[in-house]
Amino acid sequence: MPDAENSAPVEKQFLYTLTLTRGDMLKTGPTKEEREAVEQHYNRLLEYTKKGVVILAGRTQTNDETTLGIVIFRAPSEDAAREFMNGDPTVQKGVMKATLFPFQVALADGTTVH
Repeated sequence: MPDAENSAPVEKQFLYTLTLTRGDMLKTGPTKEEREAVEQHYNRLLEYTKKGVVILAGRTQTNDETTLGIVIFRAPSEDAAREFMNGDPTVQKGVMKATLFPFQVALADGTTVH
């Protein structure tokens, strides 16, 4: 059993929600800048999924003001989680607003997660 000084930090889980800052973007189409930010957002999430940081990412299939995206991910602390969320290109470029929540996956693909 590792001692407290040499053990790796316990990864906590967090969720951030994403909402569009320009609500009609999905109806009228994204600007070039918005499209680039969303592409960078996707590529970043893909990279962090491969690294085991992102557990799940997706969005509702609505194209109106109710549209919502979520990212469930691992981070060692709330500060690290906030830094990860704020590093999202869509947040940095003002395409989306993000809100952070502590989170814990209870079930995934029929498997209980503790």
